[in-house]
Amino acid sequence: MNSRTREKIDSLLKLIFKGAGFLTITLLAGIFFLLFSNSILFFLDVSPLDFFTGSQWDPDTHFSIIPLLVSTFWVAIGSMLLAVPLGVLTAAYLSEMAPRSLQTVLKPIIEMLAAIPSVAIGFLGIVLVGPGLAQLFGIQNGLNALNGSVLLAVMALPTIVSISEDAINAVPKSHREASFALGANKWETLFKVTIPAAFPGLIAAVMLGLGRALGETMTVLMATGNSAAIPRGFLDSVRTITATIAIEMGEVPYQTTHYFALFAIAGLLFLITMVINLTGEFFANRLRKFDA
Repeated sequence: MNSRTREKIDSLLKLIFKGAGFLTITLLAGIFFLLFSNSILFFLDVSPLDFFTGSQWDPDTHFSIIPLLVSTFWVAIGSMLLAVPLGVLTAAYLSEMAPRSLQTVLKPIIEMLAAIPSVAIGFLGIVLVGPGLAQLFGIQNGLNALNGSVLLAVMALPTIVSISEDAINAVPKSHREASFALGANKWETLFKVTIPAAFPGLIAAVMLGLGRALGETMTVLMATGNSAAIPRGFLDSVRTITATIAIEMGEVPYQTTHYFALFAIAGLLFLITMVINLTGEFFANRLRKFDA
């Protein structure tokens, strides 16, 4: 292959990659325009003050996002309280403590969690986790925020473990050697040197795991009870923003206030997840610079 042919192939590949990049940006801009143009039509009929300060989501009379927003954050934050300690400690063990033979077994198993369909995890929440929680806490129904938190924690684990392990592995070996030279043991080095040094990457893992939890639909639709009321605790049934869109969009009359309301809550969720993902990407970039 002569140099002219290689140059033509290189130019063609650059054009293809550039086109793919512009196509992705165009699709994202189209989604953004669709969500927010319909959201504006909703706010022509409903006061933004009522939307952001009300306490009821009732498509016949009231359109307040507060019950859905609080429910979404109950489930998402609950999942992070479970997944972050477990994920970071698992990553630390795999990176610093586990023998090589055990790493080759555990890492694929953890990564396979991401391949389990969300509907299968939701089904397990209905038939296994929910009844277990009901029996444990002495309540009639285990379909609540805690059930959704447990399931979302399982779904977020692969992301948190993978990125946390990369962050811990990126800490220079000299940091560990200096700690050992000062008389610290392996555990002291891990918790006082390695993990603090990997903190930007761990923040990225948490942010991206949170974004994963906020955007999940089928699992929370099946396992949280779908009560559109402001929850008082993890044992209350909740309805998240994603579950509301999935339940109501298929039956809502076209171009009604209810129809545009679903675009409004989707637009707000879009903004929230975008901010969270951008924050995670910011810390991930800091990790890459640290690694370099």
